[in-house]
Amino acid sequence: MKLMFAIVSSEDTNSVVNALIKSKFSVTKLATSGGFLKVGNTTLLIGVNNERVPEALKIIENNCKSRKEVVPIIGAGEMGMFSTQSMEVPVGGATVFVVDVAEAYHL
Repeated sequence: MKLMFAIVSSEDTNSVVNALIKSKFSVTKLATSGGFLKVGNTTLLIGVNNERVPEALKIIENNCKSRKEVVPIIGAGEMGMFSTQSMEVPVGGATVFVVDVAEAYHL
């Protein structure tokens, strides 16, 4: 058995969770936030039998869209004045960790 930690954009959470549930995966959702953009995302905990890991990965991949977003960069400019610039960064998609589970209990 494996435990998958899937970190997805809040915008993609509903479609990913619905698709996983439709395919009979058990999902626990945790509201989290990223360190770089400090925006909300969701961490999904998915308990999966080893042979179903590729299926779960495909569902996550199909429902998490990468996109570009413009974010402000605030810093010191010339002569100590603060200037505001923006930068385009990729957001969305998913980061997934798959770990072995030694034991699991449904109590």
